[in-house]
Amino acid sequence: MTQLLCINDKKNKKNIQNINAILYLWVKRIIMIANSKFKLFLPGLNNNQNNHNRLLVVDLGMPISKVGLFQVVDGSILLQKEEEVQTKQYDNFVEMIRNFVTQNSISNIDRIIASVPGFVLHGKSITNNLNWVIDAQEIKENFSVESVYLINDLEAAAYGLAGITDEKLITVFQPEVESSNGNMAVIAPGHGLGEAGLYYDGEFLRPFATEGGHCEFSPRTTIEVEFYQFLTDIYGIVTWENVLSKKGLYNIFRFLRDVKRHPEPDWLQEYLNNGDFSQQLYNAATEREVAICQITIETYVEFLAREANSLALKLKTTGGLILSGDMPLLLLKHKSWEGFYDKFKISDKMEGLLKEIPIHIVNDTKISLYGAAYFGAFSE
Repeated sequence: MTQLLCINDKKNKKNIQNINAILYLWVKRIIMIANSKFKLFLPGLNNNQNNHNRLLVVDLGMPISKVGLFQVVDGSILLQKEEEVQTKQYDNFVEMIRNFVTQNSISNIDRIIASVPGFVLHGKSITNNLNWVIDAQEIKENFSVESVYLINDLEAAAYGLAGITDEKLITVFQPEVESSNGNMAVIAPGHGLGEAGLYYDGEFLRPFATEGGHCEFSPRTTIEVEFYQFLTDIYGIVTWENVLSKKGLYNIFRFLRDVKRHPEPDWLQEYLNNGDFSQQLYNAATEREVAICQITIETYVEFLAREANSLALKLKTTGGLILSGDMPLLLLKHKSWEGFYDKFKISDKMEGLLKEIPIHIVNDTKISLYGAAYFGAFSE
């Protein structure tokens, strides 16, 4: 017996390491759900029939989409495979899924879940930026799966809060007395502007999608009226997404340059075109202290505070307001963030309410991918 153990010592050690690695990932994911700061309504969490289901999940975005294969294990989800793909390299959504399945030799998928940047109605969604028609029935027929779910990407982000702990939150404001009761909201400026709500039913938070980013922008000052007129000439109808997105950052910049005639250094245009515009503008503002870039960011942060204020009041988010998306994480370290909260709490009569709302930035770029997985695994 001793000799046999010695002969297989290396093999046994490797097996134990593999088992420990698997157990670590398994326990880590369970801890994330059990210790989540937010308690979401997931009625299938303890349903044994959901156990061992394999989920193919897509977080559709521009220019990158995230694709993952998950497995349900004892009320938790384990990410087994993951890829980031260039969205525009595919002609349609079915082709994207088929390529992932083929390249990774995946079989026995039980459910497919798509987090989509647009509204979902009657099992279909049309993505504005791609002009793809995503049809749940078509996907089901192509891949012969048990179930297909389409979910708005911000509703998916709201479900992603089921796995968010304090370590993944950056606190913008915390009232003296924190309350876990009350509705919540998520606002996510990135390639577009997404907004979602979470209704508090007295015990759980229940996410729902909105299309608040497509509500019309309303100017407050004389200069903002000029900005509105500038955007009206371009878009016709001016929405908050035209102001609070990566495209919105560019709109503010070119308004300051073309209408307000803020000076632009000779080298700046080439610099801004040499990479992601938002990142380059942020670099020019922070590293080179270019005035027009500084003012662009300050204006953007003020508009974000104002729209966050409106969303918080409409949904009465005493449970908290969550900022997500690329832009808050990019601009967080800019000095203008020091004034975000002061701008947020401005109100005619509701400042007392706004002062009681916790505000956090979620530091997890995969929140919609995991949220879509939670929804697909445990919503039934």
